[in-house]
Amino acid sequence: MTAPQLDAAADARYWPVPLLRAVPLVAMGLVITFVNDHSTSIGLQVFGIAAIVAGALLTFFSGRYLVDPGSRSLSIVQGVVSLVLGVVAIALRSGGIPALVGVVIAWGVLTGSLEIVMGLRRRRRSSLARDWIVVGALTLVLVLSFVLTPSGYAKELGGIEKIQGTLTSSTILVGFLGAYGVLVGVFLVIQGLSLRWQTGAADERPAAGEPTIDGAHRP
Repeated sequence: MTAPQLDAAADARYWPVPLLRAVPLVAMGLVITFVNDHSTSIGLQVFGIAAIVAGALLTFFSGRYLVDPGSRSLSIVQGVVSLVLGVVAIALRSGGIPALVGVVIAWGVLTGSLEIVMGLRRRRRSSLARDWIVVGALTLVLVLSFVLTPSGYAKELGGIEKIQGTLTSSTILVGFLGAYGVLVGVFLVIQGLSLRWQTGAADERPAAGEPTIDGAHRP
């Protein structure tokens, strides 16, 4: 039995997808970072918009750029799940902590698990597998952080610097969303650019049988 071969050329053509996925995630992270209001309403709306955009992009472009039928189907399902739960998040924007926690956990478990399954299926056949597993694992870490954060947490800040305000579970959870968006978004940008450069390097290589600069033929 021969060992499975990596299809580097097919993987490299996938480069636009991670870059497009990164846009709504980074935008979510930046909005949460620079907006003072970390209420559940803001969190649900920002998350909902990011999930809808990311889901639509993933659904459309996975069908165009993924060659493997199984990975393509799982990716499209992941995109549809993200899109639907994004709509649910916006619809429940007045639902408080239970709505924020419920929607994000449902989204994270479903999309994170699907991404890990995609990676495990293709771990010996595609260079994309490792990145899918990493993104899926980071998504499940977000789920774990939401599960472990007490829903009724509230603590006056104060301290030596006498900071005014209260640290609440809403502030913590929405902050987790922002951190996740920036972290995964930057990771996807790196993945996309790496694949893009891989495509450029492949394009510069002479095809089989073509003479190289020194006149030798490539086998």
